[in-house]
Order: sequence, then C-alpha cells, then structure tokens
Amino acid sequence: MTDEQTLDTSDLDRHMGVPMEPGELKEPVALNDIRRWVQAMHYPNPLHYDERWAAESHFGSIVAPQSLTVATDTSHGCSPAQVGKIPNSHLIFGGDDWWFFGPRIWPGDHMVCHRMPYDYKVSDTKFAGPTCFQRGDTLYINQRGERVALQRSTAIRYQVKQAAEKKLFAEPTDPEWTDEQLAELDETKQLFIEQIQTLHHDPRYFESVKVGDELAPNVLGPHSLASFTTEWRAYPMTTWGATAKGPTTVRAEELGYTKEMAGFEGDRRMERTNPELTDGAYYGPSRGHLQPRWAQHVGMPRGYGYGASMGAWVIDYVAAWAGEWGLITHSSAQYRNPAFTGDATFISGEVIDTVVLRKRKHRVMVAVELRNQDDAVMAKAKVEVELPSEATRSAS
Repeated sequence: MTDEQTLDTSDLDRHMGVPMEPGELKEPVALNDIRRWVQAMHYPNPLHYDERWAAESHFGSIVAPQSLTVATDTSHGCSPAQVGKIPNSHLIFGGDDWWFFGPRIWPGDHMVCHRMPYDYKVSDTKFAGPTCFQRGDTLYINQRGERVALQRSTAIRYQVKQAAEKKLFAEPTDPEWTDEQLAELDETKQLFIEQIQTLHHDPRYFESVKVGDELAPNVLGPHSLASFTTEWRAYPMTTWGATAKGPTTVRAEELGYTKEMAGFEGDRRMERTNPELTDGAYYGPSRGHLQPRWAQHVGMPRGYGYGASMGAWVIDYVAAWAGEWGLITHSSAQYRNPAFTGDATFISGEVIDTVVLRKRKHRVMVAVELRNQDDAVMAKAKVEVELPSEATRSAS
C-alpha cells in the first residue's frame, strides 16, 4: 500500500493510559442550560423545563435529564478518544458507553471532567479503508466529590482522501417530504409525548414490565442545518469564554487534521482575540456538521448531526419510558450512520430482559434502534434501567 492508503497510528501508544488535563466549565449548571438542552435534543419531558410540572414530581423541582451530563464537559467526551497524531485524518463519533452512579445533576452543580485515553484498534471499513477506532474515558464528578457518570467514547479516525474517494454516503441533496408524510411524523411524535403525559408522576414498577414490551415510538426531524445548530449551541462549551480548563492544550493540526479542517477550535488563546475561529460552528474540525461544503470534504454528502447528541437521544428515549422514578444505569450505543439534513430519525425500543440483583436492585434491559426513513440503521443500543419495585415499596 502507498502512504495514502495506510493509517499511521504510531504516535498513539505513548498516550494510552496517561491522564489528561481535566475539563471544566467556568459556570455551574444553570436552569436555562437544562431547558435549552432538552429543547435542542427534541425531548418534550416537562420535568426538565416546566417548573409547575416539576414541583409536583418525585424531585420537587426541575432536574437535568441524565443525558445533559455530556454537556457539562468541554469536549463532549471527544478529547480522550482522539489523542495522538494520525496524519491527514478526520474523525466522527462511533459510539458511547455510559455508566451512571446515581447522583443527578441539578441547577447550581459544578462539574469537573477527568479524562484518560483507553485503547485503539485499526480495522478496514467500507467508509474509508484503514480506520482507527479509538476509545477514551471521561469521569464526571460534581462539587460534592460524587461520581455522576463515566463515559467511554469511541472516535472513528480515518483518512479524508480515502473517505472522499469511496463515497459511501453519496446523496448530496435532502430528501423531500410531502405534507402527508410530515403529518405522519407528528402523529408518531405525539405517541411519545402521550407516553410521558400518561405516566405522569407515577412510578413504572418493575413488576409491570415483561420481556417483549415495546416502548412508544418516537421520531426526530426532519433534521436541518437549523436543528443541528440548535444542538451545537446547547453545549455550553461552544459559548465564548465559557471554558475554564480544556478541552485540550493540543492544536487540531497536531492531531493530524487536514489543513482545511484544523483551525483553532477550542484554542483559549485565540478566543481572546478572534473567538469566531474557536467555537466550531464556522471554522475548524466541527464545521463539517453545519457547512455542506466541508461535510463533503470529509466524506459526508451534506450537513450531519453530532454523535454525542445521538447518544443523548437514546438515553432520553428510555428515560421517558422509565419515568421519573427510574434511573438509567448503563447505556451502550454504537453509531452506524449519521443523521443527515433532511433525514428523519425513527426510534424504537423493546424490553429484552428483566433481572433482580443483590440489594434488591431491579433492572430492565431495553434494546433501542435508530433508523432513518430509508430503514438504514443509524444506531443500536442496549440500555439498562433501574426501576422501583412495588413489593419493596409496600414492605417499607
């Protein structure tokens, strides 16, 4: 193979298992950070934005959804999964594992994110030939010293030229939707909303769940540059001056990004003089999401969504079904196809296992799938959720 057909990962080994600088935002989580997040993630659960609904809830006031955890980082889990230089490369997200330890995030909480690269492997893919699947861990700790969550992200790092030549994704124009089709999407969204409203503040008891139960379907989209921008701006890290530490001290060009995509994203020194160069919407590695020209440069046909948001869609979907007394304990998601502008994302879920653990922990496993309007699999996930037991509550 020529150099253009191989992937040089020789710089990665020296970084594995070496802790990185923590990530930290300057400000604690604000109430409107939570509201902005659920709006951007298309998650219409009033527990997270309506103070009257939340006052009558199990929590007594607005609390963050578990999915917001990723937005308290300064790189949404990406930094420890992209250490080391791979020349002429770009990356997309390939998946996330989340372990949640119990504490919830409230307005006023201040998070510090501790990071460490985990491992990597190189495989041949239809998308870009030799491709590096690299993983890194982010541990989220609040101001009380409590572990809120551990995230293990997978970055897919590949050579830009190879992806552009293979053209696995080759539809440069958005699909068109009829008024009737859009009305059908709204009907599906309403089924998801009704599931939330019907459960209200009641527990979903473990005893009421059985293998084969289907969750109410949901649909997001059709996606657009406007909706992807709304997602991006819901991450406080994209706000000028918001970051205290991180996301990294390494420039994108030192990681091997092509000259056209490197830029100054996340560079706090540049932020003091020209912040438009640093926030990812206009310049740098992230601009392919929102600018079709640069999406095509990295092997995508048009604007595309964020992997971290896709992980949030999975967590929110199961959390809505579990209700406010439930707790997501583990989510393992693999991302197969991005959400492109014009696409709709159909989400379905089914209970595949129930188990009683020691110390009277009652867990349910839910299999989740995300597909687009062409039935292409966008993501698959298994989500473990802890539900209250009617027997345990009666005994207490």
